[in-house]
Amino acid sequence: MAVTDPVGDFIARVKNAQMARHKTVEIPASKLLKAMTELLLSQGFIRGYRVVPTPQGQDKIIIALKYDPVTGEPVIKEFKRVSKPGRRIYVKAVDVPRVKSGLGVAIISTSQGVMTDKEARRRNIGGELIATIF
Repeated sequence: MAVTDPVGDFIARVKNAQMARHKTVEIPASKLLKAMTELLLSQGFIRGYRVVPTPQGQDKIIIALKYDPVTGEPVIKEFKRVSKPGRRIYVKAVDVPRVKSGLGVAIISTSQGVMTDKEARRRNIGGELIATIF
């Protein structure tokens, strides 16, 4: 069955895998999801990922989830979809939000690619506010 909201599916799969304490999670690949995964890796929310081709033609992303070595708690505490298919949320460069007073990260899709809130502020560009992560 086709997924109507790939970003929502991505977030749900990551959250569900962490609640079940899985080491990895598989997600159907797309350019947007690859960019979001790369962003999660650069911000230290995941251990790593790899893109694997499948016989059906659609690649899949295998993400290695990250947990606190002492407590065993997931590194991702909160992962929320902001802009939804029924209601897109766009922000101007001056209105880019700070997540948890700068401790979290907002994922923004801009004309120059997917980036963090800090990067969007630095480049002075706005875009679609996809998700927040803490």
